[in-house]
Amino acid sequence: MQLNNNVTEFILLGLTQDPLWKKIVFVIIFFFYLGTLLGNLLIITTIKTSQTLQSPMYFFLFYLSLSDTCFSTSIAPRMIADALSKNNTISFSECMIQVFTFHFFGCLEIFILILMAVDRYVAICKPLHYMTIMNHRVCGVLVAVAWMGSCVHSLAQIFLALSLPFCGPNVIDHYFCDLQPLLKLACSDTYVVNLLLVSNSGAICTLSFVTLMFSYAIILHSLRNHTKALSTCVSHIIVVILFFGPCIFIYTRPATTFPMDKMIAVFYTLGTPLLNPLIYTLRNAEVKSAMRKLWSKKLISGVKT
Repeated sequence: MQLNNNVTEFILLGLTQDPLWKKIVFVIIFFFYLGTLLGNLLIITTIKTSQTLQSPMYFFLFYLSLSDTCFSTSIAPRMIADALSKNNTISFSECMIQVFTFHFFGCLEIFILILMAVDRYVAICKPLHYMTIMNHRVCGVLVAVAWMGSCVHSLAQIFLALSLPFCGPNVIDHYFCDLQPLLKLACSDTYVVNLLLVSNSGAICTLSFVTLMFSYAIILHSLRNHTKALSTCVSHIIVVILFFGPCIFIYTRPATTFPMDKMIAVFYTLGTPLLNPLIYTLRNAEVKSAMRKLWSKKLISGVKT
């Protein structure tokens, strides 16, 4: 592993360099991030405080909201700050931390989405054995495996990033640190590193997407006579496509970058964490009821004080 790099910091070009557009980006990203935080933290609080949301589905939804919050936080605050700053530099160590956190929580979200699909498959296709198969201990072990798998994936990304020698150019044509834009700055042949990147991130994205689509295909077939359940399932599939489509496009191709990459990355870095709370709660009567009870308690306690 080569650590004796001449580069100590990088310059992030962001989504745009135009002063007017930077202000527009600031406003949009600020409200995207605010909506993501409010939506996901509301879900986390509701599930933790409600006695009616104790099934495995909500156990996984809690961790999905947690991963969404952390995933968005690894990107959005830096984007907001850079949109207001003229000097968009990031130190080498901060860049590596961002690579790790971004991939850790992104990979965790992928694994949690798979667990949620498996949970729905068992609930719909094997209802009589649902509570036996998806008991609390099994769910806890599955989430722990998801955390460990995410950690292994992120450490692999860091290992690849640290193996790259940087000896001159330090301008990253992106709004966050990731291996694809970093490969362009390396002063050595990156064919092997890119191959490892595709076999790591690319394989996780592609295999996870295929697994999810296969699971949802079975679920859709089982629900073909239930219109309401079908519409909910379709909305889940749309979120999966919006998240995995851009990921597969970015991480399963050779070491080339396109001008559209930054805009495509917005879909899975900022769009999906905002959409998930809307998709997984607004169409769920139990969650909405629990949220109303939570707000009623808050209002009552506020009046009493």
